Amino acid sequence: MKPSRLSTALILAARAATYHLILRQRRFLRACEDPEPIQRRVLFDILKRQAATAFGRDHGFASIRTIADFRRQVAVGPYERLEPYIARMMLGETSALLADDRLRMFALTSGSTAARKHIPITDRYLAAYSRGWNLWGIRAYRDHRPRRLVLRPIVQMVGDMEEYRTTAGTPCGNASGLTATIQRRLIRRLYIVPPESGKMKDSQARYRLALRMAIGTPVALFSAANPSTLLALARTLGEHAERLVKDLHDGTFAGADLPDFVRTAIGPKLKANPKRARELSGILERNGTLKPSDVWPAETILLATWTGGSMGPYLKQLPAFYGDAPIRNLGLLASEGRFTIPFADDTSAGVLDIWSHYYEFIPEDEIDSVQPTVLEAHEVIEGKNYFLIPTTVAGLYRYDIADVVRVVGFQGRTPLVEFLGKGKRFSSLTGEKISEHQVGRAIQAAIDAEGITPGTVSLLPRWHDVTPNYVLAFEIPESDAAAWPRFAAVVERKLRELNTEYDAKRESGRLGPVGLAALKPGTWQTWDAARLAKSGGSPEQYKHPLLIGDLAVAKALLG
Repeated sequence: MKPSRLSTALILAARAATYHLILRQRRFLRACEDPEPIQRRVLFDILKRQAATAFGRDHGFASIRTIADFRRQVAVGPYERLEPYIARMMLGETSALLADDRLRMFALTSGSTAARKHIPITDRYLAAYSRGWNLWGIRAYRDHRPRRLVLRPIVQMVGDMEEYRTTAGTPCGNASGLTATIQRRLIRRLYIVPPESGKMKDSQARYRLALRMAIGTPVALFSAANPSTLLALARTLGEHAERLVKDLHDGTFAGADLPDFVRTAIGPKLKANPKRARELSGILERNGTLKPSDVWPAETILLATWTGGSMGPYLKQLPAFYGDAPIRNLGLLASEGRFTIPFADDTSAGVLDIWSHYYEFIPEDEIDSVQPTVLEAHEVIEGKNYFLIPTTVAGLYRYDIADVVRVVGFQGRTPLVEFLGKGKRFSSLTGEKISEHQVGRAIQAAIDAEGITPGTVSLLPRWHDVTPNYVLAFEIPESDAAAWPRFAAVVERKLRELNTEYDAKRESGRLGPVGLAALKPGTWQTWDAARLAKSGGSPEQYKHPLLIGDLAVAKALLG
């Protein structure tokens, strides 16, 4: 599959942009040698700019001269601490949190932990986000130069930036929809999934549309926040291969109802390619299906997705569909901002983005302390776990995002950080406080040991007056049923290794061993859909929980 021809002007523009980004990356890496002055400058610039806001006046920003002043006058707090100010912004009083920065929209959180939150998206937020993305991109492309990724198409699903508007008329939705519409023309033409598709509510139709736009092109990069999206694309390709190949042959997109505005957007781009269609038809006839690796050889593409936290079980499934294509973590990304920039494959760690936001770290075991230790970026210790507390350029101050991270090394004196999970996702039947991060590591150990992939799975507490325990709830295929007891045994051993309290409770007989629960096929799909509908989250951001600590939910699922 040969890359499409590009104009000389476009190639020259790309070279100029690449050179500029290489220089920016070098400056960033030099800054990482000594992050303390950079971080202090970021913080005090934020405080100076926002001193006249309602939040700034209420917390005495104008009188803050030192880090000690900042910590004394602004407590660490969750979203609820900011919610009254955000409510005022939603009514039109943008100065509640913002001074001289334009409010573009409110990003709605994924809803994976609670009801949706409204996160301000401003011009400075977008500048920081774009800068971090460009630093990620230039390093990824240069690291994979033999694959000739530059100026080839990118597949990235887009969310709806305007699910509704506030009373004051501010759009509320997915920030990816906004970033897709404001990209420079040179960059925008590489993204082949139309921004208009974010308005489509039928996720299967969206996947089919993305595949139809991609199937006749030499895709370089598949990007998705969650690896489950990459799996959904692969499975949709297999299920609809015949129809997609026919559409490629005819230059059409049939078999799915599309809104008129989407049909109008894709019309000029639906090119017929009978030759490529015949090639793919031959593969389909020989193999009985199509996989992404049949259409886009693994040696020509890069996969970009989350690789930290609870993503391990999904990542294990990708090679079956995409071959041995390299995988690079997108970084620690949230609606609140980009916090890390990964510079290597096969690691969930990234360099803290010290240019964009100010960061503090609280040791994991001190988060509930009245006076916890609070460290700056240059003070953290390799191998330790921390709660990340960002202060952002878009009005979030000492924000408890509930993310637990581990420092795995340093770039200069700037920490390399990997996301472990939502630290406040715990379950405790008898005081053991199992975390979702521990469950993720235990499941990954079982996958590695047994060589089987469980698909969608959660660990749930099962109460019994004598000996309660935890159970792994799978939709277990009968043909593989004999393997799952061994799988559960590995999870049990790993949990005892990772959690001393759990081990003690097991040793004393207060907890029974990890058990199994076979759910009816489709149970998790239905449960996830209902949970997502209740919170109103984005399907691309949603993460199925590996740990469900609510006994009422567990009882409803397990009976």
